[in-house]
Amino acid sequence: MTALKVRPGAGRRDAEWPRPGRCRIISVANQKGGVGKTTTSVNIAASLALHGARVLVVDLDPQGNASTALGVDHHADIPSIYDVLIEDTPLADIVVPAPEIPNLYCAPATLNLAGAEIELVSKVARESRLRRALDAYDTDGFDYVLIDCPPSLGLLTVNALVGGDELLIPIQCEYYALEGLGQLVRTVDLVKAHLNPEVNISTIVLTMYDARTRLAAQVAEDVRAHFGDIVLNTVIPRSVRVSEAPSYGQSVITYDPGSSGALAYSEAASEMAHRWVEAAQ
Repeated sequence: MTALKVRPGAGRRDAEWPRPGRCRIISVANQKGGVGKTTTSVNIAASLALHGARVLVVDLDPQGNASTALGVDHHADIPSIYDVLIEDTPLADIVVPAPEIPNLYCAPATLNLAGAEIELVSKVARESRLRRALDAYDTDGFDYVLIDCPPSLGLLTVNALVGGDELLIPIQCEYYALEGLGQLVRTVDLVKAHLNPEVNISTIVLTMYDARTRLAAQVAEDVRAHFGDIVLNTVIPRSVRVSEAPSYGQSVITYDPGSSGALAYSEAASEMAHRWVEAAQ
């Protein structure tokens, strides 16, 4: 994919962003914890939805943090992505609208999902359960499906890689940022070779950027040197508001739209939307 120079302020100025010609199914993964996977999934999704796209967030993390941040109920008794993967419940039966943002929907996760890694082992086509559910669902009604993965490379993440066409990797601008990414890239290569030839690493976003430190700038430079044009120009700064928002059942985009974190995620989402359209031309 060719990098674009996104217009400064495009994420904030345009009422509607270009929409892809087909549904983009994007897994958000990094087996390293605390890098901003859920925060990135939720805020990119919210930004896209607020600018005219129809977006579905599939919460594949047993902690259910994406569901929480979208204000979606996910107590143990409600139908969830666990039922889809283990009980073959249709995805349409569990998808619910996010209450704060029009055009944004969520397939919630519950704590039941914590046991799914073990239960999936004995299932037929265990790596492709999510793909089958997505294929049976009318994804043509959406512009984007974002799959929020757990911090591991187990069967849940493999299901996301098989189910998605693209991989978005959040990388924090801290020491050891690239540690373990080789294993993720190898896993993607194995999935590509044996289970889903279409999947590719399309986007990398730099998170937790602290402009006051030389380390953050060095990490950003190293990541760009290693991964090239797939790294977004926009970086996500450290932001208290980003951390606070989920406790109010909101994305930072709705919790504090003028904060540095909200503006950065809006700009990153705009960059993703414009890049796809230019690449498809």
